[in-house]
Amino acid sequence: MSALPWLEAGDQFPDIDQSLSDPNGLLAAGASLTSRQLIRAYSAGIFPWYEADQPVLWWSPDPRSVLVPDQLKISRSLKKRLKSNAFTVTLDTQFDKVIAACAGPRTYSDGTWITTDMYDAYVKLHEQGYAHSIECSFEGELVGGLYGVSLGSLFFGESMFHHKTDASKVAMAYLCRLMSEHNCPLIDCQVENDHLNSLGAVNISRREFRGYLNQYVDPRHAINWSALPTTLSAW
Repeated sequence: MSALPWLEAGDQFPDIDQSLSDPNGLLAAGASLTSRQLIRAYSAGIFPWYEADQPVLWWSPDPRSVLVPDQLKISRSLKKRLKSNAFTVTLDTQFDKVIAACAGPRTYSDGTWITTDMYDAYVKLHEQGYAHSIECSFEGELVGGLYGVSLGSLFFGESMFHHKTDASKVAMAYLCRLMSEHNCPLIDCQVENDHLNSLGAVNISRREFRGYLNQYVDPRHAINWSALPTTLSAW
C-alpha cells in the first residue's frame, strides 16, 4: 500500500496506465467519494472499490469487461421470462433500495464493498442526475435490479442483485434495450466474471477502453434521463 500514490482532496488521478498489474488495476488510494471526485474518476476509466477497514482504493484494470448493448445474450429461459412480463420494470424509482439490496449479504461472502460512505456518495450522485437504477418488482415487492453511473452516452455498471430468479438478468436486458435506443456503444462491467460473460460481456484492452472514454464521455452526448418514463414498456 505504501508504494501507491496517496491522494488528498482535490488531487488529480495518476494516468491509468500507471495502474499495478498485481493486483490488476490498483491505481491509487486516498481522497474521498465526493461527487466531483467520482465523476472525474469515471471519466478517466477509474472506479472505487474497497472494504470497510481500508482507505478508498481506486482501480482501472486491464483488460476491461464491457457489454455491447446490442450483443446481450438472451438465453431461451430469459427470453421466456421477458415475454411473460412477470416483473414490473421501472427506472429511477427506488434507487436507494436497489443500492441497499446490492449491499446486502451474498451466499458467497459475509462482507460487502458497498460501505455506508459509498452508499451515501452514490445516492448523492443519483440526486444530481448521474447515477441511475433499473428496478424489477413482483407483486409490488422489489426483487431485483442494478445501478450505475451515466456520463455522456456511456453507462458504468456498478452492481446488481436478485431475490427472485432472473430478476437481475431482466434488469440488465432492459438496461441494454434502453442504452441501445440511446446510442450507447457499451456498458462498463469493470472486471469479468462468469455471470457477466454468460450475458455477453467481453474483455477489451485498457487502451481500447480509453478510446471509448475519449469519444463518448461528452456532455453533448448525455442522455436526458429525466425525460425517460419511470415505468418501462413491456418486452
